Amino acid sequence: MRPEGRESTRAVYVISVAAELAGVHPQTLRIYERKGLVDPARTPGGSRRYSDADIAQLRRIQQLTNEGLNLQGVQRVLQLEAEIERLRAELEETRRKAAEAVAEVHRQYRRELVPLRQAVVLYEPQRRR
Repeated sequence: MRPEGRESTRAVYVISVAAELAGVHPQTLRIYERKGLVDPARTPGGSRRYSDADIAQLRRIQQLTNEGLNLQGVQRVLQLEAEIERLRAELEETRRKAAEAVAEVHRQYRRELVPLRQAVVLYEPQRRR
């Protein structure tokens, strides 16, 4: 498989090849599409084209159905996984912004600090008169 990114979303596989790569019947892919579990790209003529990301999604669907989930359960799991991924990205962005804010505060502190001479001063108690 190609690395994640732009190439993984390039729709190149016809339905028969996608079905073989995912280990299912082409009719199963049509059912998954009707249920909203996968959304392949379409050519101008209307033919389905599947990407590497679609194939990975199909394999995940197969894994979940093999574990006993029905298609509605699979759909819910996929929605939750997508939400988790979105929240992880949001958390990472928030952490990055917080780190930048802390670094900026530290830079401000450094600018505002005034050097202090460090001189030794002897303490002499005052004498009583």
